[in-house]
Amino acid sequence: MAVSVTQATEIGTVYKPDEIAGISSVCKDHGLPLHMDGARFANALVTLGCSPAKMTWKSGVDILSFGGTKNGCWCAEALLFFNQDMATDMPWLRKRSGHLFSKSRFIAAQLLAYFDNGLWLDLARHANEMAAELARVIGTSGTARLAWTPEANEVFAILPTVDFERCRKAGVRFYDWPAPEGSEIELGGDETIVRMVTSFATQQDDIARFAETLGG
Repeated sequence: MAVSVTQATEIGTVYKPDEIAGISSVCKDHGLPLHMDGARFANALVTLGCSPAKMTWKSGVDILSFGGTKNGCWCAEALLFFNQDMATDMPWLRKRSGHLFSKSRFIAAQLLAYFDNGLWLDLARHANEMAAELARVIGTSGTARLAWTPEANEVFAILPTVDFERCRKAGVRFYDWPAPEGSEIELGGDETIVRMVTSFATQQDDIARFAETLGG
């Protein structure tokens, strides 16, 4: 068994290094490894402004799933073990799951360009900036409100259901989202949470069109 945290989280927030270290301390007390799901690793990193080491092994992370797919790559992922003893069975597990080098070398080659001249951080920084602009639009709309303050590139908004339906009919593509169990979010009977994600490809014009559609 293991403890797994998602960085950035599923509600668009970010674990700070001291929070990760605190979780790691609990894991060590119970003999459990700490795994980090880093599907949005770069987005979290540019928010924190720290080193990758500070956000992982220096804070007690044992295993990192490093994702590039949600930041511009196509299917490119890497698995890093900071404790090499935990990687003993990985060659067999990788083979069983079809991830042999012979089957993924062309996909993995993307990472060479991804890291070149800090491209991966530039892509994430742009996505985060677009999320901040989207959050500003929502916060000043007069009808919608933010469920949480976004710290990466996911924005969760609470919309009147009538506006949610109107925006969808106008061509806005987003998901209605359930309030996480145990959250302090209180929804009225006529409100809906929506999830929106910005990316390296999001442009200011996209945000402006959404703002016009949302109105307020």
